[in-house]
Amino acid sequence: MLTIVSDLFLTDAFLIKGQVENKYTRLSQLLDEHRRYFLRIRNATLVDLGTRDRIQTPLLHINVDEILLAHEFLDNAGDPFAAQMAESSDQHRVRVFYTGNLNVEIAGGIRPGSYEADDPSTRRFFVMNKPEVRGLKGKGDKDLGLLKDMPYAILNKTRLSYVYDFN
Repeated sequence: MLTIVSDLFLTDAFLIKGQVENKYTRLSQLLDEHRRYFLRIRNATLVDLGTRDRIQTPLLHINVDEILLAHEFLDNAGDPFAAQMAESSDQHRVRVFYTGNLNVEIAGGIRPGSYEADDPSTRRFFVMNKPEVRGLKGKGDKDLGLLKDMPYAILNKTRLSYVYDFN
């Protein structure tokens, strides 16, 4: 059975692929505005980060607070937000760290101050341009390979442990 994957989530236990149910806007905006505890994911595949075992389920509820990183697979050619982000010369180069069950480092460009709690443009999530994900084991795993070469990633600022801002 072929399933089209449009959304990707990384927690400290699983990589989750599927489609957010009733998505009405871009994933970054939906996550930032989501008021419920759980997000419903249709046709989900969970990849255990420890064992690489896979679980498939028609419906998964994921606690929004558990999300470390998210990505939406879209054709960015006609996306004005992606174009604006790519053209922005006011990107700060940062390295962010999530620590806990999964120690991950993500490096890339962000809008200055977007990781701060008082950022007027975001609440819980912010976007990083050209992220480089480090710290995951599993070279050669096709699903974990999706985390490479993403044009952007949506990061959960409430789960950040450390931010190294090069500016």
